[in-house]
Amino acid sequence: MAEISAKAVQELRKKTGAGMMDCKKALAESDGDMTKAMEWLRKKGITSADKKADRVAAEGQVGSYIHTGGRVGVLVEVNCETDFVARRDEFQALVRNVAMQVAACPNVEYVRVSDIPPEVVAKEKEIEMGRDDLGNKPDNVKEKIVQGRIEKRLKEMSLMDQPYIRDQNISVEELVKQTVAQIGENIQVRRFVRFVLGEGIEKKESNFAEEVAAQMGGN
Repeated sequence: MAEISAKAVQELRKKTGAGMMDCKKALAESDGDMTKAMEWLRKKGITSADKKADRVAAEGQVGSYIHTGGRVGVLVEVNCETDFVARRDEFQALVRNVAMQVAACPNVEYVRVSDIPPEVVAKEKEIEMGRDDLGNKPDNVKEKIVQGRIEKRLKEMSLMDQPYIRDQNISVEELVKQTVAQIGENIQVRRFVRFVLGEGIEKKESNFAEEVAAQMGGN
């Protein structure tokens, strides 16, 4: 059995909010594997962040981030349970960091995979099924390859599945859970909107040669 260090126990506790002894036991049961230990805690219903996830979070804050130059702006709503926690520095820092994350991830369109509409998933599957590199493969093999690609694609569209920009070793979901463990309330990223300067505006492209010819013809 792997030797469990105090540092590993502390790291697992920070990620999950579970008690020290539970974290030590989870790591022992998982041979020191952090990911398996987190799964073990979830299966046992010990993770405090998961326990709090069902509690109503109707307070919180709408935060914003404007990127340098004013070309990209983000509004994000993050909810917690009480107005007191909404005013805490830790919560407000989380809101700012989530807004910055959205600005840094132009391909992200939804908060979580479960928010992606079925029609979008179906369209992505149709695109993947039609790729040239799958043409000669058996249907059962093709289905497995497509399923793997779809799962990867959907995670690319999900904010909570993104590697956190300030610590690539954790996801945005893990960042939120760390804050839940820290402040002791349910926290939910509810929605966001990204504004990109000029997006959707059809820009007129001038043809210099045609402009010169038109001016000469008018003389």
